[in-house]
Amino acid sequence: MQLEGSCHCGAVRFRVESHTPYPYMRCYCSICRKTQGGGGYAICIMGDAPTLRARGGKHVSVYRARIAEPGQPRKRLSPARRHFCSRCGSGLWVADPRWPEWVYPFASAIDTPLPKPPEEVELMLNYAPKWTDVPSGPKHTHFREYPREGIADWHARRGLTVP
Repeated sequence: MQLEGSCHCGAVRFRVESHTPYPYMRCYCSICRKTQGGGGYAICIMGDAPTLRARGGKHVSVYRARIAEPGQPRKRLSPARRHFCSRCGSGLWVADPRWPEWVYPFASAIDTPLPKPPEEVELMLNYAPKWTDVPSGPKHTHFREYPREGIADWHARRGLTVP
């Protein structure tokens, strides 16, 4: 499925092919919360990195978070690169050299209608602020950290992978 996305001001537009377009996973880590600014979480989907095409590249900036690790006095630089529009600040996608075949566009930047997921995963709840209303119930699975099941596996197990 081809996904098209953009920033709020229109300076950056992009497209990417995705076989896993259901925006089912909400991340409550401080990085996602603070860089996305909505709902206390961010939602990423997965695309095939070689198909990513962007217009307005001169307006794309990259942020690499510093991550604290238990027992370490200094924070380390995350290998993940969060791409955003330097004009309006909209988050666009995340890329990580550890998984060069994938790119993770923020669902909030996608303009193509996305399918509604049959259930949702709330993850990194150890970092959710108290003011956040975390959905619960039979269609919501909670994880204190990252789940073992990745985006591709979640889609495949439910028969939701698209051509």
